[in-house]
Amino acid sequence: MTVPKFDSPEEEIKKWLNYIALICLSEEFQSLKKELECIYNQSNIENVRLTAFQDALYAFLAQEGEERMYQSNAY
Repeated sequence: MTVPKFDSPEEEIKKWLNYIALICLSEEFQSLKKELECIYNQSNIENVRLTAFQDALYAFLAQEGEERMYQSNAY
């Protein structure tokens, strides 16, 4: 699944949003987010919860992108 562009069809954007929602509801995502919150609390980072959420989501999306790239290069 590729990242939708600003002018992407609504169905493509809905698929992408559903994918992100599934990530955010997963146990792995929640676990990483909580772990980052603990680390960030100790580091006195502002907006700990928001920053942890953003970083966890970015990590999951980047991992998915790397896996997709690896699979396409495997052939």
